[in-house]
Amino acid sequence: MKYRKMGKTGDEVSILGFGCMRFPHANGRIDLGRTERQILMAIERGVNYFDTALIYHNGRSESILGDILARGYRDKVRIATKLPPFMVHSEKDMHNILNSQLKKLRTDHVDYYLLHAVNDLGGWERLKKLGIEEFARKAKEDGRIRWFGFSYHGDKDDFKAIIDDYPWDMCQIQYNYIDEHFQAGREGLEHAASKGIGVAIMEPLRGGSLVRKMPPEIRKIWDSSGYSRTPADWAFRWLWDQPGVTTVLSGMNEESQIEENTALADLAEPGMLTEQ
Repeated sequence: MKYRKMGKTGDEVSILGFGCMRFPHANGRIDLGRTERQILMAIERGVNYFDTALIYHNGRSESILGDILARGYRDKVRIATKLPPFMVHSEKDMHNILNSQLKKLRTDHVDYYLLHAVNDLGGWERLKKLGIEEFARKAKEDGRIRWFGFSYHGDKDDFKAIIDDYPWDMCQIQYNYIDEHFQAGREGLEHAASKGIGVAIMEPLRGGSLVRKMPPEIRKIWDSSGYSRTPADWAFRWLWDQPGVTTVLSGMNEESQIEENTALADLAEPGMLTEQ
């Protein structure tokens, strides 16, 4: 496994992160035994960044992850979780939600605490009026969170405005070779990186669509390279080739996915792809 620093924090995280939004199911329910085996398999292979959120799996994701990590693995990983703005109407709400998340995660701190889907400047301004900056300061000071960030699905101009308005530690954006100029895109990625802000990538495979049905025009480009690689291999290489990318999140719920993706991460380096 390779690791990169999360921007100016200096914290080293695995370039492959484990997304906790797609745990495996059996008979219509989350398969807890298999979920545990997969999470431990990822940890054994060097993954140390686990991304969850209050609303994932109808509120169960944090508890499931917390129960597994509490069995002697908490100190081996970084936990990233998120504050849902739609549930926030005061600074008190922010503290209450964070405290409830800490209980579910069975930990005294969250390593990366993100505002969930702050998708435009207006959403950020609303949270500022409610006291989000003071909340973050207090939560950092008392040790409940180590680093503060936000996830984003809006346009690049608002993204850059939000980036410039607060001393963020990290952010999370949707980004892949199809979405290079969609939402924050490459321009947003490079803007954040230029300010020393770590960037976590979500939807590297566009929910699996880049594996199941690669666009024909992209297939021609890959085939012309002379290399025989899987669709996932090309997609991850394209991301890890860019030094501004800190970690790439993957919702791995098959053991074969964990095996393939961690093997790819063992070999990744910035600049490993040529212009051709």
